[in-house]
Amino acid sequence: MFGTGYEMHSRMTKVVVIGSGAREHALVRALRRGGGAREIVAIPGNPGIAREARCVPAQPSLSDAALAESPDLVVVGPEAPLAEGFADRMAQRGVPCFGPLQAAARIESSKAFAKEIMLAAGVPTPRAAIFEEAAAAREHARSEGACVVKLDGLAAGKGVIVADDGAAAAAAVDELWKPGARLLIEERLRGREVSIIALCDGENVVPLPPARDHKRLLDGDRGPNTGGMGAVCPPADATQELIDLTVRTILEPTARELARRGTPFVGALYAGLMLTAQGPQVLEFNCRLGDPEAQAILLRLRSDPLPLFFAAAQRRLAGQKPVWDSRTAVAVVLAAHGYPGAPRAMDEIHGLEALAAEEGDDLWVLHAGTKPVAVASSPSPRSAPAPGRRGRARTVPRPASRSPECRAAPTSPRRRCNWRGAGKDPEGNSTACCSASSRACSSRRWEASFSSTW
Repeated sequence: MFGTGYEMHSRMTKVVVIGSGAREHALVRALRRGGGAREIVAIPGNPGIAREARCVPAQPSLSDAALAESPDLVVVGPEAPLAEGFADRMAQRGVPCFGPLQAAARIESSKAFAKEIMLAAGVPTPRAAIFEEAAAAREHARSEGACVVKLDGLAAGKGVIVADDGAAAAAAVDELWKPGARLLIEERLRGREVSIIALCDGENVVPLPPARDHKRLLDGDRGPNTGGMGAVCPPADATQELIDLTVRTILEPTARELARRGTPFVGALYAGLMLTAQGPQVLEFNCRLGDPEAQAILLRLRSDPLPLFFAAAQRRLAGQKPVWDSRTAVAVVLAAHGYPGAPRAMDEIHGLEALAAEEGDDLWVLHAGTKPVAVASSPSPRSAPAPGRRGRARTVPRPASRSPECRAAPTSPRRRCNWRGAGKDPEGNSTACCSASSRACSSRRWEASFSSTW
């Protein structure tokens, strides 16, 4: 039984979860297993979430649909609504919201603003130059040589190109540039990436276990960047000393600087770090739980998340101590053929029934870009989820205590959950990272896939 952390309302508590991906499915799953008298509504949700919570269309608008539910709490998954001011609308109506106001959400929606905050707060981050003209950006990138080119703004995790030399850097500028855009040309760091996310109430921060995601499409750090093909939580090199250092030198100073400017951050503050010889440096900030990191992190949560989200939204996070499973969680994404460039939609997914029999606290099958369709071979219509336009269709987590079990995690569910083209890159080559599993275990073999150079 999962504890609540403190007594909730004696009446039924209604929680609205905003979003339609696997991250939001994981949030719904974690909130459901927390117990207590609660109703969970997802807007707009997805076919997997609809099996566990009531899903409501985002009509006439996302905020209108949420307010129509008269919720006790709104939990926002994706970044776009936050960048557009969704939390501001909730605040105007007095609805507690786990997610920052628009001004604080700029920590993700503007990489230039994030750099400004970090410099003011003394947060370690690679040096960068900001450009509003393509020609100047191209010239600087070519002179920099190996560097990182970033589009200033939301890009679903795909507005970053790591260039190996000046020619590649100049080409990256041309690829990312668009009218009215700003580009950051950033120093390229060497090391291993890790993400540390903290719950924030505008003043206090409570760190979640570290996670490491795999951005490249293929094994061996090959292929284009994606929104994330999988994650491990926690990676073996993410020590308690690293967590404490990150809280002290990165998360707390950032929260203080945002509060000093009159834009306190409430929600999940995501620090994407590079572990360098000089210590951790911030590559990026996000204003929400990561995807797929959240799927691996929430699987390990063994206390009720509802008190945590309420406490953050109501500015009383101090003293909250979530309880975690000691095992390591591995989350792997099953993506559609052609992802991330031109994912092919409407391929039927097979094997969900076999996986459903195994689901529980140690195995989650989480939907993302899926759609129910009627199948002609069935005597009556049945749910046959298919990849949507975004391309990432499903994430699956499960814990194990021994190394061999962890190594099997990405492959066992994949054998039973598949569709035409799944697990192949656009050229038809096998992509082991494109499987459908998340489970917890103690193996370190997976972590070889999660190193990177920026």
